[in-house]
Amino acid sequence: MAECIFCKIAKGETPATVVHEDDLVVAFRDINPRAPTHILLIPRRHVASLNELREEDDALIGHLVRVAGKLAGGEEIADRGYRLVANCGREAGQSVDHVHFHLLGGRALGWPPG
Repeated sequence: MAECIFCKIAKGETPATVVHEDDLVVAFRDINPRAPTHILLIPRRHVASLNELREEDDALIGHLVRVAGKLAGGEEIADRGYRLVANCGREAGQSVDHVHFHLLGGRALGWPPG
């Protein structure tokens, strides 16, 4: 996906404040944070939506969730509480067609999110 902004970030072609990267996942600070900690976690491989995940992606998603937990610890929000959110589709708020999770924390988070 030549035009995918998240693919460009994963390849280092577009600047971002990267806080974690490995062979499977890249995590970076959101440029429009909704909480004191707002980190986006993406798979390096382009997957447009949660609906496109396959059974063989189970380990990838598990790894992504574990990385989110480690980042929450590093941000000192793990014990206080944090939210890990994935939106699927426009009506749910997915604005980039690349699977991504939002790690949010650092303040009390209301429900439902707005």
